[in-house]
Amino acid sequence: MDKDNNKAVYLDHAASAPLEANVLKAMKKFLTVNGANPSALHKEGMEAKMAVEKARESVMRILGAQKEEIIFTSGGTESNNLAILGVIRSLTSKMPHIVTTNIEHPSVLEVCRHLENIKKAQVTYVPVEENGIVDPRKIKEAIKKNTVLVSVMYANNEIGTIQPIMEIAKEIRHYRKINNSKYPYFHTDATQAMNYLPVKVDKLGIDLLSFNGSKIYGPKGIGVLYKKRNCKLEPIMWGGDQEFGLKPGTENVAGIVGISRTLEITEEIKEKESKRLTKLRDYFIKQLSRRSLDSKIKINGDLEKRLPNNVNISVKGIESDLLVIELDARGIAVSSKSACQSDGPDESYVIAALRSQTSGAAPRPAKPWRSGGSLTSPSEEGSVRFSLGRNTNKADIDYTLKALSSILAKLKKWS
Repeated sequence: MDKDNNKAVYLDHAASAPLEANVLKAMKKFLTVNGANPSALHKEGMEAKMAVEKARESVMRILGAQKEEIIFTSGGTESNNLAILGVIRSLTSKMPHIVTTNIEHPSVLEVCRHLENIKKAQVTYVPVEENGIVDPRKIKEAIKKNTVLVSVMYANNEIGTIQPIMEIAKEIRHYRKINNSKYPYFHTDATQAMNYLPVKVDKLGIDLLSFNGSKIYGPKGIGVLYKKRNCKLEPIMWGGDQEFGLKPGTENVAGIVGISRTLEITEEIKEKESKRLTKLRDYFIKQLSRRSLDSKIKINGDLEKRLPNNVNISVKGIESDLLVIELDARGIAVSSKSACQSDGPDESYVIAALRSQTSGAAPRPAKPWRSGGSLTSPSEEGSVRFSLGRNTNKADIDYTLKALSSILAKLKKWS
């Protein structure tokens, strides 16, 4: 597209990133030549099995885990479901308790709500602070005698805030020590963190960790759940003993090969790419604040403890979807909230959670993880997420800033 007219700028990498060419190359054999079942005893089947185990060893080394601690799933959503439901189903206690936050991914929050609805668990939704970061002391205070699981995401998918995972892990270890208990287990959804943050599981201090392929420039339909050896899980599906009895069904060999290869590439470039994107992100934010439009624009989430590729803004007087459509008309792809909620009519519950801290509003009782109360309506203030990626450059940011200025000026006239 022409540089000044509908330039193609993809700023939605937090939703899904394009497949790396080298990853596709690694997958190609198991997409086009060898389609064998890894459980088969013939040559092709054995080759597929070896490819799966080689990929498992690669992921194991990067996470600092053991082979039997790496479980391949269909994606981050299944990994989160297996972590939470697997822990609850492994218990004999009548009413276990879960601690989480009010800005987790829907694949964590909806599972927790389901367990509450069927009276299989109690759940405490700890509210984050105004900057989108949870206070570890509040997590500690929420832990009870029957708490079996704490689930706090490593980095938020909408506002990019990085949670103090190691500090929370320290509080959990202290609780387990003084109570002589193996509970609560600590789970983190690391889907958004894998591109930019340290992922050695021992250093993080977690028992369960989830991520998927599509956020790290790998294939869709594949994910990983790290499960610490002494962490007990029950399956949530049945029909085979693959993946140590926790993920039945024929293995997605090409996907498994792909996610291991893309994780290797990610680790190789992580430090350099994080520094590059941090500079672009900060430039984007600085330019937003310099412009005469800044009275309308608010940056959501902590300005420092956030992912290098994330800029999330609220714009007073403009609906989120309208701004997304206007940017799309100019060739700029962005999101207004989590892709898993994009069809819903409500505003982002993550942004609502931040506002509730400012307004002092109480959580909505219908959906306890949706902090809100008497909030500004979406028509009065929307939010948009710009998530940068490996192909994003300064020209893309400048074009986006120019388009944003034009859009806001036009919409101001309309209003």
